[in-house]
Amino acid sequence: MLVYILLMLVFVLGFYCIKFAFIIIRIKDAIEESLDLIDEKYQNISKILEIPIFYDSKEIKGVVRDLEDLKDNFLYIANQMAGEDNIEEENG
Repeated sequence: MLVYILLMLVFVLGFYCIKFAFIIIRIKDAIEESLDLIDEKYQNISKILEIPIFYDSKEIKGVVRDLEDLKDNFLYIANQMAGEDNIEEENG
């Protein structure tokens, strides 16, 4: 009798282990896809920030500063999601 109970317990635990493994795999795939999108947007913002500004408006310079901060935030988020401990900041 005890053997049957333990066997049922093993099957139930095995079922939930496999179920949670599939959930983890789906989450991993979603994170990888998100990291690809973040990398694409990071590259686009980097290209835009390389273009010199010929307008001296405080508002436009503020937007450029915000874009630079956003670019750094994208890099930080991507590194955190990838699990990297040391985050290198770009200068320039």
